[in-house]
Amino acid sequence: MLEPARRSPRRNDARGKGLDFADEARFLKSWFDKPLVTGAVSPSGKALARMMARYVDPDVPGLVLEIGPGTGPVTEALIERGVAPERLVLIEFNPEFVPLLQRRFPGVTVVRGDAYAVRDTLAGRLDQPLTATVSSLPLLTKPVRQRARLLNDCFEMSRPGAPFIQFTYGLVPPIPREAIAPVTVAGSPRVWLNLPPARVWIYRRQA
Repeated sequence: MLEPARRSPRRNDARGKGLDFADEARFLKSWFDKPLVTGAVSPSGKALARMMARYVDPDVPGLVLEIGPGTGPVTEALIERGVAPERLVLIEFNPEFVPLLQRRFPGVTVVRGDAYAVRDTLAGRLDQPLTATVSSLPLLTKPVRQRARLLNDCFEMSRPGAPFIQFTYGLVPPIPREAIAPVTVAGSPRVWLNLPPARVWIYRRQA
């Protein structure tokens, strides 16, 4: 059974208003410390976070896995989308971000660990299939084989047809089609309001 994050009184800035210059500073520090792990110098903007969340159907039962949540902009968008906090499982590598996420999103399960070893990180923690995986990981810092393995591992833990949702600043899918057949890949409209502009890619395993 999942053990949700310990509930604590919600701060006034816990949902969205807390995602401000302090988060920019946290992300920038994390990037300077470990640029290949953090991947970006600032959190995802609201427009990009909402674009990622729109591909999660809150009416489909099951758990929603978010990997690389950082300071929580996509988590916030998923909750606004209608995903109950108790259905959200977050894997965050940065130990400084874990307590921050637990404070901001009571009821959400936050696991400190390596998302690229997702099966080991979540071993014994899932009591039902995933209905979606939402990723903000810097995939392009990893070899293609490792990216493809992450995708396949998430599909193995998911309901049939569950999406794997990933954003990138590039123009092509971050996990090449030829490395992951049989999987369909669809791209969102470009999110010009994000800095830098980004696109969301939606992967689904074919039946």
